[in-house]
Amino acid sequence: MTKLLVFLGAFLVTTAILSLVYASGQVKKTPLDTDSVTRLSGEAQVAGPDGLENTPVKAVSITHADSELSTGEVILFQNSSCLVRDPNGDAPDCVAADDPSGTLLSASTSTFATDRRTAMSVPDFENLPADAERVEGLVNKFPFDTEQKTYPFWDGLVGGTVDAVYQGEEDVDGLATYKFLVTVKDQPIEIADGVAGTYNTEKTMWIEPRTGAIMDQQEHQTRILDDGSTFLDLNFGFTEETVAANIESGKSNSSQLALLTRTVPLVGGILGILALLGGFALSATARRGRHTDTEDRAPALV
Repeated sequence: MTKLLVFLGAFLVTTAILSLVYASGQVKKTPLDTDSVTRLSGEAQVAGPDGLENTPVKAVSITHADSELSTGEVILFQNSSCLVRDPNGDAPDCVAADDPSGTLLSASTSTFATDRRTAMSVPDFENLPADAERVEGLVNKFPFDTEQKTYPFWDGLVGGTVDAVYQGEEDVDGLATYKFLVTVKDQPIEIADGVAGTYNTEKTMWIEPRTGAIMDQQEHQTRILDDGSTFLDLNFGFTEETVAANIESGKSNSSQLALLTRTVPLVGGILGILALLGGFALSATARRGRHTDTEDRAPALV
């Protein structure tokens, strides 16, 4: 029994240490099989021949990880995004750039690499295509164990990073999140092909801090022509279905990380130490018993 308790205690303590030191570093990595579809919807005012036109809009962003070109530390992503008019609620996710219906508002594709732990872009990753745009900062998620601080976040229209400023904690459908705000004011950009103007946005993101995943996002964006007239005034955000799916995934992934990085080391360490103490106590008791028995049987001196 004594040897069993000592062996069990040593095993549990070792497991706790490995879970804390090794397993934590292995599970806090962006999965190489990441394949996500994010849907957004909202309203827009779009410049037309007769002035601003009001229209419902929807957007889709598809992000796929290339597992073959990724490594143990860096993950390579391919993303395609599309924003279309959706006046009747039945518009396709995207249409060709030369589609005559005027359904397409904007479309883009990008390839970028990020650190699997910190989520920061790795612009010099060797497996990036030669013509890939240089992307910096955070792109599609926040780091594992997100901190309550300002982070650099990539903005493709600016062509650089902008500050994602921590705003506080907020509950989103029963899940505790960190709220971040990205603000851009009067930034000169090319608001459409060959069309110069300025860009403004206020984008709010709600982050599950343990995983760094974006649970919800809402944005108000404007693009203003150089003559002061509005080219695009856009209010949109994650659909209810997208938020619900994100919350379900966020709760599950957060619980699994907590189990592997906190519960297992804590419980395993406590039980292991108790088992070791119990084994040592039984061993000491047995030794005292043997010593007393020897004294009782010792011959008397005459």
